[in-house]
Amino acid sequence: MKTIKTLLLGLGLTALAPLTQAAESGFTLETVDPEADRKALQEFYQNRFPGVPLEEYVNGIYAIDPPSREQWDALMEFPPYEFDLEEGQVLFETPFANGKSYADCFENGGIGIRQNYPYWNKEEGTVKTLEQEINECREQNGEKPLKWKKGAIAQISAYMAWTSRDNVIDIKIPEDDPRALQAYLDGKQFFYAKRGQLNLSCANCHLQGSRRLIRADLPGPMLGQPTHFPVYRSKWGEIGTLHRRYEGCHRDSRSVPLPPQSEEFRKLEYFQTYMSNGLVVNGPGARK
Repeated sequence: MKTIKTLLLGLGLTALAPLTQAAESGFTLETVDPEADRKALQEFYQNRFPGVPLEEYVNGIYAIDPPSREQWDALMEFPPYEFDLEEGQVLFETPFANGKSYADCFENGGIGIRQNYPYWNKEEGTVKTLEQEINECREQNGEKPLKWKKGAIAQISAYMAWTSRDNVIDIKIPEDDPRALQAYLDGKQFFYAKRGQLNLSCANCHLQGSRRLIRADLPGPMLGQPTHFPVYRSKWGEIGTLHRRYEGCHRDSRSVPLPPQSEEFRKLEYFQTYMSNGLVVNGPGARK
């Protein structure tokens, strides 16, 4: 963490002091303040990329790199995920063998709820993601679970995200259950921890590395990162989930990837999505 703090100071950006100080003190429950973290992150990007409105960060790298934005605008004239959206709606509305459907498993029939995920489930003592509950819905109704990374689960999740577009993300950390705050802290620690043969953290690429060329890529900013998932990636040639991207990032850093929907990845998603509170759902998205 000293390396990150030194770099930020060298850039003249001290807004992230609450984040780095918390990391250096061991991410303790006594010192953490999620709202201070979120505001510090916003201030960091406002200082680093002056003139970019906060609401633009739902567009990832295309919010802060004009040449990339120009190419992306051209791509979005015919969004590559449109067929997946159509298929996702069909899958979502198709009844299970017992006559029930996904709508029976979710609040508001599963429409317009993406902004509330992931959330802390007090009864189960864990973070629950949308994809996790899609599969739980299937199993509760006698259906086999879907594979986590792509295909039907990404299409269904994409449709549910689409019905939630422009809804404001509002992730809660219940004050009456310290385990929820601990889950946030664990996700935060995961984001800042270095791993793999390249000794990289998520923060190296997506915080101080935002819009800094790594090979032929410009990493997108942390702020707003979960808002546009699932995404159709040109590299994949198909639509995929956020946890598929997490797995890919692990491989890129030459570390052993965790399985999608592992507890660690769910806590990471909890932390990252909380940091995007106040932005809107913008999924599904398209990336290179």
